[in-house]
Amino acid sequence: MLVGVTFAIVACAKDPSSGPGTTGTCPPSSDSGGLPTCFSWTSTGALVTAKQDAKHPIVSVKDPSVVFVDGRWHVFATTANTAGAWSIVYFSFTDWSQADTAPLFYLDNSPPGLTGYHAAPQVFFFAPQSKWYLIFQSGQPQYSTNDDIGKPEAWTQPTNFFAADPPGYTAAKGTDGFWLDFFCICDDANCHLFFADDAGELFRSQTKLTDFPNGFGDAVVAIQGVKETVFEGDMVYHVKGKDAYLAAVEAFGPTGHRFFRSFVAPTLDGVWTPLAADASNPFAATTNVTFPDGAAWTADVSHGELIRDGYDQKLEIDPTNLRLLYQGTDPATIAGDYSQIPWKLGLLTQTR
Repeated sequence: MLVGVTFAIVACAKDPSSGPGTTGTCPPSSDSGGLPTCFSWTSTGALVTAKQDAKHPIVSVKDPSVVFVDGRWHVFATTANTAGAWSIVYFSFTDWSQADTAPLFYLDNSPPGLTGYHAAPQVFFFAPQSKWYLIFQSGQPQYSTNDDIGKPEAWTQPTNFFAADPPGYTAAKGTDGFWLDFFCICDDANCHLFFADDAGELFRSQTKLTDFPNGFGDAVVAIQGVKETVFEGDMVYHVKGKDAYLAAVEAFGPTGHRFFRSFVAPTLDGVWTPLAADASNPFAATTNVTFPDGAAWTADVSHGELIRDGYDQKLEIDPTNLRLLYQGTDPATIAGDYSQIPWKLGLLTQTR
């Protein structure tokens, strides 16, 4: 393990003639954890759109979490309805071409029912207990468990991770900041709960693997910025075959649209060093994405999840096969009440 080693990433020297959809001269460096020093992607069109029923007049599908298990994709996502109420939806399919027609199961339909405000789900299989965990925000970070991911009606009553705000975390005073977008990842000894505050900090709290889901301690700042550079939509993964971790977090570009910055660290409690981390060299943004027919259906590459190489609590990704399920929307719809933005889901594939 590279314990105690601080990563030093040199800004990539991308060939300006390569354009979107190619990586140019951006190979991995000795300190990038097997990842390139800059990224480019191709995108599908909108793969998943809002479908309404009598009880759920939703306008958006957003914040997806996704795993591939026994030949099926399982997706959990946030929805918002015409009244501005948030909920979580589940759907499953075998091929991405089926994603938009897959039946939606709203978790507020399941006994005991995740009624009320629940959003920003993350799902993983916790191997030490042979249980599925669904983590989400409900003011507090909460979790539910399930023995079978294919039975959405079987999620348990939500449970809080904390009794109160953990020491070390204070909602940013004088701003709209509050803790949100909780994301859990475990190594061989500990589980780490990351979360953002919409105000420039990415926090981390940890507990022993043997104590999970209990025992999370003080919150510490893992990545510091300002609201425009460290906003929300955080995700953290282990790079398969490497002593390295990748973190990505939403930021705002010069035009106010959302994109992802990325960081690497040798351990989850280590120093996070910028990898592709600004608007001129983003992890994922419309500026480094090629869209179908050359027409961008979204101006934002926003809250999503990388496709994992597996589905357990270690959250491994294959650095040679990166894909990102993300939310986007027609630029003309971005104004007005945030809950009424018709977010849709698309899929990015890294190009080489």
